[in-house]
Amino acid sequence: MDRGSRKSPERVFPRQLVFIVPPHIQKEIIRNGTAAEREAMLHQLSVSEMLRGGRQAFAGPAAAVPAGRRRRAVYDAGGSEQLPGLLVREEGGRASRNRAVNEAYSASGRMYDFMAKVYGRSSIDGRGMRLDASVHFGVRYDNAFWNGSQMVYGDGDGMVFNRFTRAIDVVGHELTHGITQNEAGLQYRDQPGALNESFSDVFGSLLKQWVKKQTAAQADWIIGEGLFTRRIKAAGLRSMKAPGTAYDDPLIGRDPQPAHMKDYYRGADDNGGVHINSGIPNHAFYLAAVAIGGNAWEKAGRVWYVALCDRLRRGSSFADTARITVAVAGELFGRGGKAQAAVQSAWKQVGVAG
Repeated sequence: MDRGSRKSPERVFPRQLVFIVPPHIQKEIIRNGTAAEREAMLHQLSVSEMLRGGRQAFAGPAAAVPAGRRRRAVYDAGGSEQLPGLLVREEGGRASRNRAVNEAYSASGRMYDFMAKVYGRSSIDGRGMRLDASVHFGVRYDNAFWNGSQMVYGDGDGMVFNRFTRAIDVVGHELTHGITQNEAGLQYRDQPGALNESFSDVFGSLLKQWVKKQTAAQADWIIGEGLFTRRIKAAGLRSMKAPGTAYDDPLIGRDPQPAHMKDYYRGADDNGGVHINSGIPNHAFYLAAVAIGGNAWEKAGRVWYVALCDRLRRGSSFADTARITVAVAGELFGRGGKAQAAVQSAWKQVGVAG
């Protein structure tokens, strides 16, 4: 059964432009980098602002197809900052000689299959939306983003970041923003924004675990493994297992994510710390998944999926999410059972629930 979006078209929430690399890393590079590194990052930030302001060309809405049928399209931006670029591979087409093209195509297909086979969802909108992606965006562009209708990948500069198509959890993360856009519509600031980021990390990690056939205990719970070059002292962008430990490097700084509400970031940067405070619900999910055991996408993932699609709203808080996921775990897997107890304990351990 397709448990796709239940929202009527008029209730679909506004599109959001969301990036995988958090602004605090970009600011550290500007502060600590060489003149060339600072100049490159300042240019990339100006591109991001132009994108946010709608002053760049975006791809049109991706077409819907019959439920159960994958439809993908990969474009080559050719180093430009215009989207979508030249169409280079469509569904069923021959593999490209270009590695980024093939990685983007493959990862989109795996995300489609993961959502369909595990949660009965037809693409990210629940109605068979075509998954579009543009590769080679900008020159040595150090980011990837969801622009409200498609995925966009930079190649990385080769000094700090590798190409962004190489990490399947990054693809899953950004495409999950499309699911959130069509479902709960969590507003992108403060606690709802941190939840928006956290749900993307959750399903990005679950996609990687599903592809690798890893249990919760076997998974590394790192988001963006392999994105940083060997020059950088980093396991990845974030750690759901141990928030605050993903990186510690003279150029990009130290991972600021908290794992507990006592360390909650209360500043105004990053829309109220959406990439920082997401560490708290991230860690709650990790704790719940490991306590439940087995494949994290089967029980913990289903609880979070139902909460995102059916229960949460634009302004939902951490406390709302704790209450809702505990209730959903009881409804799905038995009140007072192992899954519900694990979810309840997880939120308590991160200081959200009493």
